[in-house]
Amino acid sequence: MSLDDRLDQLVHRHAELSAILSTGTLDSASFVATSKEYAELGPIVDSVNALRAAQQEGADLAAMLADPATDKEMKAMAEEEFLVLKEKVPRLERGVRIMLLPRDEADARNAILEVRAGTGGEEAALFAAVLFRMYQRYAGLRGWKFEVMEVSETGMGGYRDATATVTGKDVFARLKFESGVHRVQRVPATESQGRIHTSAATVAVLPEAEEVDLKIEDKDLRIDVFRSSGPGGQSVNTTDSAVRITHIPTGTVVSQQDEKSQHKNKAKAMKILRARLYEAQRQKLHDERAAARKGQVGSGDRSERIRTYNFPQGRCTDHRINVTLYKLDKVVDGSALDELIEALVADDEASRLTEFAS
Repeated sequence: MSLDDRLDQLVHRHAELSAILSTGTLDSASFVATSKEYAELGPIVDSVNALRAAQQEGADLAAMLADPATDKEMKAMAEEEFLVLKEKVPRLERGVRIMLLPRDEADARNAILEVRAGTGGEEAALFAAVLFRMYQRYAGLRGWKFEVMEVSETGMGGYRDATATVTGKDVFARLKFESGVHRVQRVPATESQGRIHTSAATVAVLPEAEEVDLKIEDKDLRIDVFRSSGPGGQSVNTTDSAVRITHIPTGTVVSQQDEKSQHKNKAKAMKILRARLYEAQRQKLHDERAAARKGQVGSGDRSERIRTYNFPQGRCTDHRINVTLYKLDKVVDGSALDELIEALVADDEASRLTEFAS
């Protein structure tokens, strides 16, 4: 099917849905489903109409320029407008093609963010804390809700690991590009010789899963309760409120102890477990597709180093797209992180457009 045929199909379907909705004969469930489809098609149809209007305008101007009866002044104006349209039409067409790309159904979901210290000891833990706060500030700038679920601190203010739920519009669509190994190069506060150390932290961004996404059988779970340790006061430490859940078939283990209530800790642990199992399913499907795709470059595996934060030089480099920003302070305070994410989104769209066209 050609692009024009596909666009005709979408415009026709949008008009058809409009007519169905205007009859007022749909039951409640059908009305909701039809309204949802109509609303989703609306922005695409608007873009198609804008593209076709520009294409028609271009054809009219071309005819005017080819007509020997067109006077000099009109021809000069037409040439000027035609040049503008020659740039505008491909941009509109690319926008339409991007809207037609298959959407990752997880993109609209909330996310569970996990940051863990990697190689580098205490310096890695301090960097993990920097990353976690970066995402917390970034979420605030985008108007997302950032709920800290669990933090395991070191004695010097670093984080061995930290988990949060991020809630808002298109959270996973933007944060999914953050999964991977983040490397830091800087002089630790404890370094008396001023030598630059390299350490790392890993970030995992999981789409939040609903109960309907996968069935977790009670028989597949082992649930252990134990006394909480670490900060929290006497009321935390005197009851068996901490929960450890093991998913026996996969060996996935989740512990939660931040809440004083065993019930709340169990609910949080199940939320994280569900997200990890759902992401494992998605990753398996991704790997199968990647293996079948010719010319695949890079696996997208979380073990790959994705970004380096060089403090002495004030630069942040994303290795996947070879983009370097010399404003590291603004990246780690969240205000310039969008520049990297926007570049990653654009690169992803470009690669998928190539794939879609082939």
